[in-house]
Amino acid sequence: MTNEQNRRALIVGMGISGMATAIRLRQVGWEPVIVERAPQRRTGGYFVLLWGSGRASAERLGMGPGVTDRSAPDTVHYEVDRRGNRIGVSILGNLPNGPRMMRRNDVENAAFQALPDDVEIRFSTVPTAIEQDADGVDVTLHDTASGDSVTERFGLVIGADGLRSTVRRLVFGPHERYMHPLGGITCAFQLSKPLPGLAQEDTAVLLEPDDDRAMWVFGFQEELPTVMLTYRTKDIDAEFHLPPAERLRQVFGDRPAGKLLGAVLDEADRAEDILFDSAEQVHMDSWHQGRVVLVGDSAWCVTLYAGMGVSAGLAGADLLGSMLLRHPDDLTRALTEWQRTLRPSVTEWQGSAEGLRQWFNPSGRREMLMRFIWTRGEGWPVVGRWVRNYFLRTRVLRNADVAAV
Repeated sequence: MTNEQNRRALIVGMGISGMATAIRLRQVGWEPVIVERAPQRRTGGYFVLLWGSGRASAERLGMGPGVTDRSAPDTVHYEVDRRGNRIGVSILGNLPNGPRMMRRNDVENAAFQALPDDVEIRFSTVPTAIEQDADGVDVTLHDTASGDSVTERFGLVIGADGLRSTVRRLVFGPHERYMHPLGGITCAFQLSKPLPGLAQEDTAVLLEPDDDRAMWVFGFQEELPTVMLTYRTKDIDAEFHLPPAERLRQVFGDRPAGKLLGAVLDEADRAEDILFDSAEQVHMDSWHQGRVVLVGDSAWCVTLYAGMGVSAGLAGADLLGSMLLRHPDDLTRALTEWQRTLRPSVTEWQGSAEGLRQWFNPSGRREMLMRFIWTRGEGWPVVGRWVRNYFLRTRVLRNADVAAV
């Protein structure tokens, strides 16, 4: 039973999913409290796509004005090599009503601006124990700045704290039970200036399939470019023994880098906010247990390769609030219906990740051939129909408003 005494919700994590959940819960009459491990909001940005499913939820959450498309109409997409050769190509498919291109911090800023002023936020705070019963959840919160701890009671706890979620570990069990590696590393950060030989809004990709590695430069309108470096590895744990920039130089440094890659590696040395992590998905039989529920990457990480992380996080938060509103006196039913409605779409998005990994970071000649067909084959007889149908199905699945109930 949900009543006025236990409509206080703890949201762990102040990323996109966490803030979106807080906005939606406040809309439906809950009192959200956000705790965040970091001492302040993140400011760094890297390339993200926002599809129709995420845009629809962003509008309902009041984030619409902040999630405008940053792609420039005259953007040129290049395939490049280390010697400085380049050719213009289509890299995203000719999709009508395709995704908006933006930086992650664009979406985070939009969520923060839409966050009601009365939502309590505590930085430098992590949960260290979670105990629940039929009427509520007791959470011990530790302030890493002061060293103090306090135990508070909530009607609902939402883990929105990412791939290696503390909430998931405390309530559902060890990470190894749920995390499934895709055999790759992704590194992303924003540049401090345009790269030599490229206009600020241009996009470029360096593919080295024989070495299982790739570099992407994403250009934006009126903003500095962002970069993603990705490579395949058989030993994930070994990738974290060195600082990210140093490890990148090892991976890409077996021959002269050339101007473009060399400039990117130099930028990595100076980057203040750099994402460097293994590409892993989260697979769970259930995203909720009692009065604890996971959203976003904590529950279903689709990886950067899938291009649906932001959209899935917004849709999941939006739908969660709708189900709590629809079933105000039956929390179990609300969470069950939320998962039942959302899971088919998440399963589809997760399933696309390996195919898109081959597009972002093709390994070997076969995967490079498939990528060539995707980027060049739209106008070919027979093959072109398959390519167009593939992109059409992709558009439909990613634009569906899964949170509309």
